Amino acid sequence: MITIGIDIGTSAVKMLAMDEKGNALNVVSRDYPLYMEGNWSEQSPEDWWNAVVDGLKELTKDLDAVAAVSFSGQMHGLVLLDENDHVLRRAILWNDQRTQAECDYLNNVIGRDVLLANVANVALTGFTAPKILWVKNNEPEIFAKIKKIMLPKDYIAYKLSKAFATDVSDASGMLLLDVSKQDWSDKLLDVVGVTREQLPQLYQSYEAVGTVTAEAAALTGLNPGTKVVIGGGDQAVGAVGSGIVSEGMCSVSLGTSGVLFVAADNFAVDTSPAAIHAFAHATGRFHFMGVTLAAAGSNKWWMKNILKTRDYKAEEDAITNLGQNNVFFLPYLSGERTPHNDVDARGAFVGMSMTTTRAEMTQAMLEGVCYSLRDILTRVRELGCHVETARIIGGGANAPLWCQMVADVLNLRVEKMQSSEGPAFGAAILAMVGAGAYATVEEACGALIQVTEHFDPIPEHVAGYNKRYPIFTGLYGALKDSYKAIASISETSV
Repeated sequence: MITIGIDIGTSAVKMLAMDEKGNALNVVSRDYPLYMEGNWSEQSPEDWWNAVVDGLKELTKDLDAVAAVSFSGQMHGLVLLDENDHVLRRAILWNDQRTQAECDYLNNVIGRDVLLANVANVALTGFTAPKILWVKNNEPEIFAKIKKIMLPKDYIAYKLSKAFATDVSDASGMLLLDVSKQDWSDKLLDVVGVTREQLPQLYQSYEAVGTVTAEAAALTGLNPGTKVVIGGGDQAVGAVGSGIVSEGMCSVSLGTSGVLFVAADNFAVDTSPAAIHAFAHATGRFHFMGVTLAAAGSNKWWMKNILKTRDYKAEEDAITNLGQNNVFFLPYLSGERTPHNDVDARGAFVGMSMTTTRAEMTQAMLEGVCYSLRDILTRVRELGCHVETARIIGGGANAPLWCQMVADVLNLRVEKMQSSEGPAFGAAILAMVGAGAYATVEEACGALIQVTEHFDPIPEHVAGYNKRYPIFTGLYGALKDSYKAIASISETSV
């Protein structure tokens, strides 16, 4: 059996064809434009579709019949169609920051307590509901024409199958889903001003929602009748691709941002200011997730902008004293999400002296990201999750030193897997389940995912980091007022 995973990313679509043993038969990617101006970030859904069509023609040309396709998608993006299925405007993306006023309205006027009780999460500028409100407030002529509201991957599924569908993992990030009930929240639909008829039918990520139409087949090279499995949001599907599908399993993603993702059988809501995301998982259960906004992004900034080097390994090879560094770095170069939710937060080195070395500062930068991940893990554990092992993905996972730091700072075994394709691989696994090759996502992951390397925490390193972590956690509070003052000065500067 052959399945295809399609990952609709922010910079490109990646498509992976896989056999029932988990072997990648072919991988194809296609770029598309990203339109940014100020704090706006948009893409054209038609560009996604054209890239998918072109990529699938190459991917399928030498393949036997494909049993099913499924999807991973950038989360939160707002796609709007009219009654004739025409796209009404460019999609507003997850990293668009125009909706602060709408978030303030949702959090402060509607109220955090109402949001947590109805959709389990507070409003952030990335989420979809604030974007809908922004269109309502600023583009009323477009708002009046809305017939269908969908997420990026759902648009591609719709173009392939004409099934107006989404899944509960991706829908969890819209701020319109009652996550505990896995159903749309009538309260939030009323607040935003949309109806159930404008929203897709809800499915689990591994469920087939339709089949490829004759028209789509002619364009893509897929056979008519190929199953279309709805898939999920990129973080949940990436977790499937790493085998993070059972209670307490954890993944650490060291991409531009850093994500700590924990699978859970039971649902809980984080009512603290940390606001850990409580979302549905692609398995049919739940997950908790926190984000530090500049993980590998901090590393790239430090190496490229400050040290002016591309030799990451040489800088890392100079680091020898794990758990002993008394220089600290706050990796808040893009503000911070979890646990501070502070757009004004900024990066800082603390503890330098006349004897501080370049290697100590590089080490502090890498450790600062690890400490921020520990902030997230600490809060997840306070919600009742027991975590012993983490699987590491993302570009930072290619640095053995950083993997060891993560193991030491989090005091967890850190594992690497044989596949580096992440969400596209996870989507192909979901397609396997939807096509009937495996009964459950857990069964499929058990059969298809292999651990190839691991890093165990070293006790003396752990002891050193345990002494220093409370110092790190105190630094944000000490600098918070300064961050706000700097932001105020920046706003008034000519």
